[in-house]
Amino acid sequence: MIETERLTLRHFTPDDADFLYDVFRRPEVARWSGEGEPMADRDAALRHIAGQPKRAGDHPAAGIFHVSVTATGTPAGLVLFAPLPSSEGVGRDDMEVGWHFHPDAWGHGYATEAAQALVDRGFAAGLAEIYAVTHPDNVASQAVCRRLGMTDLGLRSEWYDVELRAFRLDHPGE
Repeated sequence: MIETERLTLRHFTPDDADFLYDVFRRPEVARWSGEGEPMADRDAALRHIAGQPKRAGDHPAAGIFHVSVTATGTPAGLVLFAPLPSSEGVGRDDMEVGWHFHPDAWGHGYATEAAQALVDRGFAAGLAEIYAVTHPDNVASQAVCRRLGMTDLGLRSEWYDVELRAFRLDHPGE
């Protein structure tokens, strides 16, 4: 478990399937996710949760975390710190920070706060740089990247086999 000033981050359990489905069934959230389509049903959320350990990989700082507001216990979203999948034919070994939040949690700074906790965790584990990638039109997530102090690398195709707006944050001591 990770605690920030206002948030609690913990690993997902099957009991979180209803919340995860509620987040990703919404077109305004799903359009920015990897699939780009709303989640079909609760079973899809359960499969997503079951696959999270594999997606997160084995880096000591990695994980996919359920985010809740500590004061109320209200679920807010998810953040991830995981290997960034290279595009076919590209040999990169990068880690990414990412987030998806319920629309009710938008505009409160939760994505920035939760992502900062994972960035700090990644740097504490010895990483020299951390990436984030967004859909080219996702200005809200790009604003989070900027608030984290990330450098905009422009449109890039090294990851996920698609063109994305990429951001990088270098370790402050490097």
